[in-house]
Amino acid sequence: MAYQRTGFGEDMKLQTVPNAGAVFGANAPIGLGGLGGSPDGPLNIVHVFWIAGMSCDGCSIAATAATNPSVEDLLLGRIPNLPKVVLHHPVLNPGAGTELMRPMKAAVNGELGAPYVVVLEGSVPDDQAFPTDDGYFSAMGGGGFDPDTETDQPNRVTDWLWKLAPGAAAYVAIGTCATWGGIPAAAGNITGSMSLMDYLGKDYRSALGVPVVNVPGCSPVGDNFIDVVQAVLLFLQGIAPLPKFDDLGRPAWLFTETVHRHCPKAGYYEEGVFAEEPGDNQCLVEIGCWGPVVQCNIVERGAINHMGGCMVAGAACIGCTMPGFPDKYSPFYKAPPGSAISGGMSKMYGGAIRRLRRLSMRKLNREPLWDKTGEVPSPWAEKHKKPTGTDKTMSFFYKKLQYNNSVNQAKRNKKQPIPQSRDILSQKGL
Repeated sequence: MAYQRTGFGEDMKLQTVPNAGAVFGANAPIGLGGLGGSPDGPLNIVHVFWIAGMSCDGCSIAATAATNPSVEDLLLGRIPNLPKVVLHHPVLNPGAGTELMRPMKAAVNGELGAPYVVVLEGSVPDDQAFPTDDGYFSAMGGGGFDPDTETDQPNRVTDWLWKLAPGAAAYVAIGTCATWGGIPAAAGNITGSMSLMDYLGKDYRSALGVPVVNVPGCSPVGDNFIDVVQAVLLFLQGIAPLPKFDDLGRPAWLFTETVHRHCPKAGYYEEGVFAEEPGDNQCLVEIGCWGPVVQCNIVERGAINHMGGCMVAGAACIGCTMPGFPDKYSPFYKAPPGSAISGGMSKMYGGAIRRLRRLSMRKLNREPLWDKTGEVPSPWAEKHKKPTGTDKTMSFFYKKLQYNNSVNQAKRNKKQPIPQSRDILSQKGL
């Protein structure tokens, strides 16, 4: 709340200023960005209203960490064929108070003069169920929605969401709290929080016919979010079709594959070798990794700048991109029930696979020349195991299969002469 002084001396008093909060003046430029963009499409400018519900701001941090493409690419017009993008963000916006709220209220009243996209970070609390409009769990701005009001009552986030919904070109939920309810919707939370889809309902379509787009993650991969925003803007610009989304509104090109399929530790699962504590290099399923059933691209794309990520850093996947998170994945860091069967079977056949591969490795870790001379010419090779009778037997049948219906290079190599200058130092008496 802000005040202005009126009167002089003993008559001076403080008076409440309605809709207070302006810091740069009424004529300050609105939003952030809009410095580039293409004039070739039907949209010359698009406003993006970023609304924070029950959140920790981790999604904002993730989005600003995106690199390919980056937020700067989006706002500076460096992505070809996109319209000018003007971002209204409660933290990044150059103005506060009135400057931040003015274009949002214009959008609610149909006076913005340009299409807009709404991005929700954080879950939606159930404060619309309160008996009066005074109660709220999460608010953004103040002064009410009536331009003639003189109240400084905070404006509920839930009011912004339903008032902006009919005119929005698209609604994008970023992060697991906004997409599925997340932590604020977990058992025991008193806010009655829910996802954006739950709040708007299954029949919601934006003004341009787009259902709610979901980019989950706690926090999400920043590149995933910017990637989706640019794809939706290209569709709104009429340059590309709406990209493929799955039955829950997730970008299918990002969330179809499971974590396990691309995990750098997945090969250990196949061989039945499991980590015993966090940080071990083996498969993490038995210490609570849900990767085999979680849809996420963190291991392919990395956390920031295509590097890092939970499993790459040695941590187990706790399912933070999934609708059932967190309750259906708790307690964390405890082996999932299904791993008792799948992991047990993996240990049975994985042990055999591991031993067969070791036999092949012993054979393939030798030059053909070494097989003919019977030695490995390096002092490092003192511990190098020589082929055993079992190895030779396995090698015989292995070659039969390997060179079936093809040229037997191993047989041809036996006819190769041994190089005359082999072990040259001994030949020179050195």
